[in-house]
Amino acid sequence: MLNTNIKSVLELLQTFSTEQSCIDYLEEQRWGGIIESPFDSLSRVYKCSENKYRCKNTGKYFNAKTGTMFENSKIGLRKWFLAIWLVTSHKKGISSIQLSKDVGVTQKTAWFMLQRIRSCFGIENNNELEGIVECDETFIGGKNKNRHKDKKVANSQGRSYKDKVPVMGMLQRGGKMNAFVVTDTKRNSIQPLVCRYVNPETTTLISDEWLGYTGLNKYYDHRIIDHSKKEYVSLQDGSIHTNNIEGSWNILKKSVSGMYNHVSKKHLQKYVDEFVYRFNLKKVSDQEKFRYLLSNSNVRTKYKELC
Repeated sequence: MLNTNIKSVLELLQTFSTEQSCIDYLEEQRWGGIIESPFDSLSRVYKCSENKYRCKNTGKYFNAKTGTMFENSKIGLRKWFLAIWLVTSHKKGISSIQLSKDVGVTQKTAWFMLQRIRSCFGIENNNELEGIVECDETFIGGKNKNRHKDKKVANSQGRSYKDKVPVMGMLQRGGKMNAFVVTDTKRNSIQPLVCRYVNPETTTLISDEWLGYTGLNKYYDHRIIDHSKKEYVSLQDGSIHTNNIEGSWNILKKSVSGMYNHVSKKHLQKYVDEFVYRFNLKKVSDQEKFRYLLSNSNVRTKYKELC
């Protein structure tokens, strides 16, 4: 049995010193010792040679990589495991250029590996929230002062999407967060997300005065902070504020601008998922982050879908 008490990159490389050790570990994380066909979960499975299995009901062959981010990849699992460890353990993420150097692949391959890994981060972006939940939106893109003259936003609140992409988030105080790229910050874009993920029976919902939140008091104990009046903490109740989620946006923006320089709108949700995964698991060990992602690696992304 493999020693899975891994605390560093060196221990990771020592633990997974062969391709077979990686395959054995991936099988354990996916199936827990009971092999299940990805084509028919009720089918009997026959073990074949070279780590392959056959589904009796469909007659199809499969292995531990089938239906995962690793399927049809020419990159060995040792490099994949190293990439996953580096991505999940770095607090601010890692660029494709740096990953290509660390893993020993081309920058193009590293970018594809990163996108496949990010496609699995969504497992942490569908939490049911309750208690005190802060809601807010932010905009990812260029700063107003750096825009061309014809693109500058006159409104001090800057709710314009000329060269920015809006992201809406919900944060359970002392708990987890969900965040999603939206087309705009109108009611029809914001409120369905709130109603989907925030439990109305046990929640105090806090937001700013933005019109997109108007009407939520029908379903929630909705408290409002009026930023237009320079109010950031309620004078009546010091617990009513959105400081926590606003602080999380700063982390997201620094990650996008500092680590990745530019993120296209098409791929932004994957980067948001990565941020949420890292935010929600910030108190979890690197080993557990690694194991958790491997056990939920059954998301396959094809290159043509990315380009």
